[in-house]
Amino acid sequence: MTTPMLVQIEEDKHWWFATRTRAILALLDKYAGEGKNGRRVLDVGAGAGNMMHHLAHYGDVVGLEYNPKPIPVAHERGFDVRQGSATDMPFEDESFDLVALLDTVEHIADEKAVFDETYRVARLGGHIIVTVPAFMWLWSHNDVINLHERRYTAGELRRKLQASGWQVRYCGYNNCLIFPLGAGMILLRKWLGKEPDMASPHFDEEAYQVEMEPAPPWLNTLLEGIGKIEVALLKRMELPVGTSIIAVAEKPR
Repeated sequence: MTTPMLVQIEEDKHWWFATRTRAILALLDKYAGEGKNGRRVLDVGAGAGNMMHHLAHYGDVVGLEYNPKPIPVAHERGFDVRQGSATDMPFEDESFDLVALLDTVEHIADEKAVFDETYRVARLGGHIIVTVPAFMWLWSHNDVINLHERRYTAGELRRKLQASGWQVRYCGYNNCLIFPLGAGMILLRKWLGKEPDMASPHFDEEAYQVEMEPAPPWLNTLLEGIGKIEVALLKRMELPVGTSIIAVAEKPR
């Protein structure tokens, strides 16, 4: 069987994914608390289960994935991933202590239904962690080929979580320290007309299309080091700008 696109990159070794994972775990340790303690965790948009072994530090993890393609791979890897919609989840009310919505809601047209459903399935005192891409003015072909509906600002994400009942504990930007470089590259590519022609016969919609190709080892090490510094900062403050947003919210008791 051909390895699906969702597991082609060794995510734990790629600087972008490694930094995101460190940020997620740091904020979960701070706000949700370390250890399983009999908790249940839901990974919405789990794909092939690439984050589930990390989320397992916080409880027994169940994944939910709309796309059937990566689910067999998740099962082969020993993860409990079920097919279903984030807007109509096949779970009982108040059945999870932690819900992870990691780079998922930006793909879904009815975002309000997603936030409402995550709130419904969360237990009182439970938490949600959300990551999304930032700033519509950074919209590029990468958003198009990944079927994104939108990008967010931190204020917008905070308001939409609150509208579904969530009490936001943290909502700030990620990839802050490299923001000038990352944003500059996106804008320069758009200005130079360097975005790919998706009508071209060379465009493969089944390929791993995100701009996450492995960096040279020296650059990967450098960017990962910058990411470690940033994670130390975001544990203390909400960062003011970045290419991504990360939020943690609680369901009031």
